[in-house]
Amino acid sequence: MIFSHPVFGFTLSRSAAYAGALVTSARRTDNPRMKTLTELLHTEFPLIQAPMAGVQGAALAVAVSNAGGLGSLPGAMLTPEALQRELTTLSAGTQRPWNVNFFCHTPPEHDAAREAVWRTALAPFYAEAGLDLAAVPAGAGRVPFSAATADLLEHFRPPVVSFHFGLPAPDLVARVKRWGSVVLSSATTVDEARWLVAHGADAVIAQGLEAGGHRGHFLSHDLSQQMGTFALLPQIAAAVDVPVIAAGGIADAAGVAAAMALGAAGVQVGTAYLCSAEATTSALHRAALQSEAARHTALTNVFTGRPARGIVNRVMRELGPLSPSAPAFPLATAAIAPLRAHFEALGRGDFSPLWSGQNASGCRSLPAAEITHQLTKGFECLS
Repeated sequence: MIFSHPVFGFTLSRSAAYAGALVTSARRTDNPRMKTLTELLHTEFPLIQAPMAGVQGAALAVAVSNAGGLGSLPGAMLTPEALQRELTTLSAGTQRPWNVNFFCHTPPEHDAAREAVWRTALAPFYAEAGLDLAAVPAGAGRVPFSAATADLLEHFRPPVVSFHFGLPAPDLVARVKRWGSVVLSSATTVDEARWLVAHGADAVIAQGLEAGGHRGHFLSHDLSQQMGTFALLPQIAAAVDVPVIAAGGIADAAGVAAAMALGAAGVQVGTAYLCSAEATTSALHRAALQSEAARHTALTNVFTGRPARGIVNRVMRELGPLSPSAPAFPLATAAIAPLRAHFEALGRGDFSPLWSGQNASGCRSLPAAEITHQLTKGFECLS
């Protein structure tokens, strides 16, 4: 099998005899860094399916875990009742390790003046749609990890709990670890990686600028400090003494192999699963991911108030991807939601968050287990 990587220009090859030897689980974990992560997570492969709020439930996580990776359930947008249902389904659906993910942002104070500016920016779109902007209530939409969430979660004792936007309060981190859960979190800079390790993370996800969805930054909002995956990864790997997981722009086996060659202990992949059979991604979103439009993504705050990468659409073009009018995360969501619903009913994604990384080439309408199998071929190149 031969993998040629378009970014680095190297070719990874192996003989047929070597290929046979790599089929065994023991051979797959010969690489010390890879073995470190599989031992920590108790998975067959050091592959994590990225938690993707709004486009998946437990079914995707179950499929990936049963295929030997670490399936992930996004909990940030679920009500307590919905979270309990999904965790019940997930824990019953697999005997293998799984992950549940939460945000840990600080909820902002409502700013009436900023909300008014935002609604003024959206007013022409509401007029076009014939919607009543005054009838739209302000609301958060996403809540951070809390003691109440921990109370619910403790019953399930997840094998892995991951966080975005830093870590929760030290007492909550300690509580999660007392259950025996492995704690992961995302870093977009070396400083963030060091901070996470100092505050209890067992492994760090190095989230490059290419990644789809929300940036995991939490020490600084300065996007100029963030790097691409293959620049960030080796710097974090050299700076911390825990396993480092590469995330962003990895869509196929060649990308997996490249990340491992640059010091990753494993990889996290999201966009490649968005068109899987088990994902709940809408038809509009799937069509965009598998079209030429997916070649143009940008970081935008117009959907939630926090920079996240998605396919460029009408609202991003007309308001600017990063709008100074948008309220702080997650308060921008409330006034965008009615526009999204209206235009989606017309078959248009003009106001929909079409989350995607910069490399959507791996999006395939396949079962998640098959996508996982294809990705894990990248580990077989390691000696």
